[in-house]
Amino acid sequence: MQGNKLEFSEGFLFTDLYQLTMAQLYWRTGICNKRAQFDYFFRSYPDYGSHKAGFCIAAGLGSIIEWMQKARCGEKEIKNLKQVKSRSGRRLFEDNFLNWLKENGNFEGINIRAVKEGRVVHPVEPVAVIEGELAVAQILESPFLNIMNYQTLVATKAARVKEAGGSNPVLEFGLRRAQGKGANQGTRAALIGGADFSSNTAISFELGFPPKGTHAHSMVQAFMALGADELAAFTEYANLYPDDCLLLVDTIDTLESGIPNAIKVFEKLKSTGHKPVGIRLDSGDLAYLSIKAAKMLNDAGFGDTMIVLSNQLDEMVIWQILSQIKRDAESYGVDPDDVINRLAYGVGTSLITSRGASALDGVYKLSAVKDGGNWSPAMKVSQTPSKMTNPGFKKLWRIYDERGKASADMIALSDENPETEYELKLHHPIESGKHRTVKKSQIKKIEPLLADIVKNGSVCGEIESIDKIRETRQKDMEMLDTGVKRPVNPHIYHISLSRKLWKLKQQMLEENEQ
Repeated sequence: MQGNKLEFSEGFLFTDLYQLTMAQLYWRTGICNKRAQFDYFFRSYPDYGSHKAGFCIAAGLGSIIEWMQKARCGEKEIKNLKQVKSRSGRRLFEDNFLNWLKENGNFEGINIRAVKEGRVVHPVEPVAVIEGELAVAQILESPFLNIMNYQTLVATKAARVKEAGGSNPVLEFGLRRAQGKGANQGTRAALIGGADFSSNTAISFELGFPPKGTHAHSMVQAFMALGADELAAFTEYANLYPDDCLLLVDTIDTLESGIPNAIKVFEKLKSTGHKPVGIRLDSGDLAYLSIKAAKMLNDAGFGDTMIVLSNQLDEMVIWQILSQIKRDAESYGVDPDDVINRLAYGVGTSLITSRGASALDGVYKLSAVKDGGNWSPAMKVSQTPSKMTNPGFKKLWRIYDERGKASADMIALSDENPETEYELKLHHPIESGKHRTVKKSQIKKIEPLLADIVKNGSVCGEIESIDKIRETRQKDMEMLDTGVKRPVNPHIYHISLSRKLWKLKQQMLEENEQ
């Protein structure tokens, strides 16, 4: 029964009620089947308080497509909607509308053009463009935002963690601290953004990754409570997992007990032809303990063993740990690079919850409606300039400078082709008086970013594997200036409107004022 309840709660009605009330209004007024276009974008980068992102990583598209393919309005959905009452006690949804919804409550007519998962994306620009019959495309808003906002948020955090740690392995440990079953989406996004592996077992298998993990303090505590000691716990663990022995060494005393006992176990493994993996540090001054651990392991002949760090890590903590190791290691007789190169990072709460920035302000806004054979641009006008939207059918282009680095993204109308222009006039997306000109001689390449992902509810080609998405992310990160990737006070990446789109926006603003 519980499984059925979960399946229902995550199905077609996994949306906000007001999407359904609007859909009934569209049906009643005869416009429900008119084609409409919505843009998905976010308004600002994640701000973590003491530091802020200068880029985001697109994620979630594969998950929303999977949801769309399964979600259908069936008998159970209709039965529940019949029970919704207005304030006067009357039914909120009419039988004729519910009959229409049962017939049309699927996403088979939806088209999606989007920036592919794993790519670097920025505020204001359309990360995805959704086109379909107005009522159904409206119902799609809430699940689309739920999945895309969260996965993009976590993928961005993971990319920042990976950037801070360099080429060292990152393990996602967030299951126990995640918001319910959002952990599975979070793990997927973390793997896209930069985590190499996860301890979340089922979703790791589903995504094609071997789950990774060590052991908890409770293993040592259990042996001690039963009259044994830390060494006995380590020994039994090594006997069972001789080729995968990674020991958590801070249950009692890291330097006086944990590491010496680990070395004793490692020596026995080595004598029987097995190679220990390493140790994990989960408390204390992780930079200092990493240096001391490396020294002790080196002196014992285990200079190639891994040192896994955990305990409330994020990009800033990792950056601080590495800075301290670079500054202090030599004074303890250890090469800083030797310490750093053997580190791995187990990142849990801060990654899965995107600590400091708990939500991405992504929105899903109407940009055009088809009336007869013509498309009419739609625009949200607001007294808050940052909440105004960009109207019409649009394309998104990435401009690479003479060095081949991504220098600006340009939002343009669909009939524009900047590749044929001698120079580009780029307008600030919010401040109407700010603009600049970029000559063709200053540009190495202009790349279209929006691709056909879904046509009439069917995927164009295959949904990319996580490995392929990660390759895309890595290439895009390499194309970013170092300043944009800076963990604190990142350089501003330029997002601009084309001259033609800017003029359309100004024209619609003027018409609205009349």
